[in-house]
Amino acid sequence: MISPVRLTQYAHGGGCACKIPPGELETMVSGLLGSEVGGPLLGLEEADDAAVLKIDKGRAIVSTADFFTPVVDDAYDWGRIAAANALSDVYAVGGEPLMALNLLGWPRDTLPMELAREVLRGGLDIARLAGCHVAGGHSIDDPEPKYGMAVTGIADPERLLRLDAGRPGLPLSMTKPLGIGVLNTRHKATGEVFPHAVQAMTTLNAEASRLALEHGFRSATDVTGFGLLGHLYKLARASGVTAVVDSAAVPYLEGARLAVRDGFVSGGTHRNLAWVGPHTEFGRVAEEERLLLADAQTSGGLLVVGEIPGAPVIGELIERKACILSVR
Repeated sequence: MISPVRLTQYAHGGGCACKIPPGELETMVSGLLGSEVGGPLLGLEEADDAAVLKIDKGRAIVSTADFFTPVVDDAYDWGRIAAANALSDVYAVGGEPLMALNLLGWPRDTLPMELAREVLRGGLDIARLAGCHVAGGHSIDDPEPKYGMAVTGIADPERLLRLDAGRPGLPLSMTKPLGIGVLNTRHKATGEVFPHAVQAMTTLNAEASRLALEHGFRSATDVTGFGLLGHLYKLARASGVTAVVDSAAVPYLEGARLAVRDGFVSGGTHRNLAWVGPHTEFGRVAEEERLLLADAQTSGGLLVVGEIPGAPVIGELIERKACILSVR
């Protein structure tokens, strides 16, 4: 039997909150990637959720990679969450995952290998649920545990979900509630477990992606480390529109508001808010609400331009105004 280990205490950050801040990332890669004849359909110009390369008429390859430090203490759950998060990038562009490779960094002299096996088992179970094969991967001896997947999928190049395809007059649907980040931050600080947050993070975005394509929608993204506002900013900027968010319509996980009031806000969330702030008209929206809207999510839902059955409509796209985001 494996002795209980608080995996989150071995990481400086947690989940997608440990991403390099969006502003720093854009500056770092500026000029390194450019369009080329016959190159990817997605993944370069607007930094879509996954890269998509057309093979021939009706077929395109989807490729992505995602990994992060422990977001929960339970090794099996961390594996499931990381796998669901990696698969989400494929669903976010309208693809179907086919095969995944594990990416594992492990402090082999500090943590037992039995725990690493539990992480991999969790990832394998989620991949099986998605109908995605897992074919080995790569591991390194790392002082900080990290896990994720490189995923290959397939899509119809004429039916992709893109960042730059949003149009004025269309509603915005969100398929998972926010608040994952602040609850994970509370978990890391206190050890308190939030099963409903784990449930949200391990729920695949497969059905949301399928519904978006069935309804003929063309624009979407998943809500992860840059928060709702960060990912919506990227979509609205790429599409040349302004996104209006009805803050009262945005759903939150139970306990999220209390976590913010108690100060359990990650540095990643603060950086997200600082990044979108100059481009956002907040009106009278309070600071607590702003932080929740910028909360760094891990394995969040899809944000779809169009009305997804059963998902709340949280706003709309309008003609480009002075600001790219408007929160009411």
